[in-house]
Amino acid sequence: MLHRAPDTYGRLESGRYPNPPVDLLQDVARLFRMNEQEWIALWRYALGQDPPRPLDFRSGAELPGVWQEILDGVRHPAYINDRSWNLLAHNAPFEALFPDRRVPANTMRWMAVEPEARTVLTDWETAWAPVVLPQLRVALAADPSDKTLCAIEQDVLADPVAAPLYEAASAYTHLDGDERPLHHPDLGRGWVTMCAAQPLAAPGSRLIVLAFHPGARRRGRLPALRAAGDGT
Repeated sequence: MLHRAPDTYGRLESGRYPNPPVDLLQDVARLFRMNEQEWIALWRYALGQDPPRPLDFRSGAELPGVWQEILDGVRHPAYINDRSWNLLAHNAPFEALFPDRRVPANTMRWMAVEPEARTVLTDWETAWAPVVLPQLRVALAADPSDKTLCAIEQDVLADPVAAPLYEAASAYTHLDGDERPLHHPDLGRGWVTMCAAQPLAAPGSRLIVLAFHPGARRRGRLPALRAAGDGT
C-alpha cells in the first residue's frame, strides 16, 4: 500500500529504520489518516523530534470557539496567531496595546515593518528586532512556500531600517519568558514578559500572553515553578 520495498513499514514500526525519509512518514500518515497529534507522535518515534510543519497545511488556521472565552478571562494582553502570525483571537487588554485600538491582521508584519510598532515597542532596533526578525527567517526556512511569510519578508527587505537588521539576524528564536521594554498607550512605559504556549487542538498556532508591568524593569526573575515535593 505504501509502494515501497518489502518490509519497509515493518522496519519503521519496529524501530529498525534509522532516519526514515520525510516522504515515507508523510505516506504512512496519509495511509492511516493520522491527525496532527498522531503525526507529531510519528515524528518523535521515528526521528526523535517534532515535525517542521503540520501534516495538513490548514492546521492551526482555526481554533475551538471556547478559546475566545479563555482569552477574555485573562487579565494580561493575550492573543493567538496561526503559524504565519495571522491573528486568530485576542482579548480587550491586547487591543489596548495599540494607540487606536485597531489590532493588526498579522502580528509579525506589524512588529517587523509598521511605523506604529516602533513607538510601542521601545528600543525597537536593539530590543525587539533581534527577537522578532530571526523568527521570520526560521519560519521561512521551515516552509519557504508560505505565501504570507514570503510577502512579509518582501516588506521587510523593502524597509530601509528593517532590511539590514533582517540580513544580520541571528538564529535566535526563543520567546517564552523574554522580557522587553514597551510603551503602553494608556499605562506609559514599562516592561513586558512574554509567555508562549500552543493550543494542542491547533498545531502550529501560538498562544502569547504579555505580562506588562509599568515602570522600571524588575530586578531578577521570578522563581521557577516546580511540582510540590520536588527536591531539586
